[in-house]
Amino acid sequence: MGRNEEKVKALAKRHGVERVAKDVEAALANPDDTIFFDAGSTQMRVPLLTRAIEAGKHVYCEKPLSETLSESLALARLARKHGTKSGIVQDKLYLPGLRKIRMLIDAGFFGRILSVRGEFGYWVFEGDLQPAQRPSWNYRKADGGGIILDMLPHWRYVLDNLFGAVKAVTCIGATHIPHRIDESGQTYKADADDAAYATFQLEGGVIAHINSSWAVRVKRDDLVTFQVDGTHGSAVAGLTSCYTQHRVNTPRPVWNPDQPQTMQFQQQWEEVPDTQLYENGFKLQWEDFIRHVVEDEPWRYDLLEGAKGVQLAELGLQSWVERRWVDVPALSLDSTGSIDSIGSTSEEN
Repeated sequence: MGRNEEKVKALAKRHGVERVAKDVEAALANPDDTIFFDAGSTQMRVPLLTRAIEAGKHVYCEKPLSETLSESLALARLARKHGTKSGIVQDKLYLPGLRKIRMLIDAGFFGRILSVRGEFGYWVFEGDLQPAQRPSWNYRKADGGGIILDMLPHWRYVLDNLFGAVKAVTCIGATHIPHRIDESGQTYKADADDAAYATFQLEGGVIAHINSSWAVRVKRDDLVTFQVDGTHGSAVAGLTSCYTQHRVNTPRPVWNPDQPQTMQFQQQWEEVPDTQLYENGFKLQWEDFIRHVVEDEPWRYDLLEGAKGVQLAELGLQSWVERRWVDVPALSLDSTGSIDSIGSTSEEN
């Protein structure tokens, strides 16, 4: 809605939906429309969600929730004031690969988890030899672009919900490709970060490191992979698959740079089988939110959780600018959202 009406009509018809609209104000005024779902660009989100909440709608949205923590907290407080049920997309938790990791954790497979290593990204074409696979606004600061704001909110909910609350972050960003070509064929300055290299200290002593880049070529099993190492076993998960290696199956390599490596490390892992049907993660979370609205089912992925993601992105950017570790304080609706209040430091290294 609010984009190309003909495309919306065609999409609706394909799925048996008869009613479509392009007038946001009319939809907000219609009492039959009870949930507002915002999947627009980041800079559109705050005014759209504000209007929807004030119109008495329950709200569900994409991430990041906003460009700043103060804006995110203001939205969360507004939702509380109006008694609004809210949700934010945290789709990675619904991916088959990470659901298998969750099962391994619940089964005690890892023993004590030591570390998490994440690799995310792929090569986004500059626009000369091939058209870019992502919109140009992603690479302009003024338009809300940047991979830190885009991806650290994802890593916040993945780490918080699977491995331990994020307690501190150190991050360095980069703009590896300084000029790109936009949708109209014009060269523009790409001044937003297109890569981020972040390390996180988690509650319980787990260390996590995640590389995120739109300027990396893929030589791994998937566009995102997570390796989890524990005292009793390790696992590597992508979007759908997950491979494990238990302590009793761990090989005994010996470092010898004078001899060619003969071990086939990739073959020494066992795949976790698909024992159930894994449906689309976005669909599953959307259905959970609808149950929360209609049947008051338990729900935790509200706008405050979205604000936590923006908080981590802000602190990651702060860490990059100040070249240091930054603590991640607990966040509540009573937090100020000021960078001065959230930017306490851990001991510098």
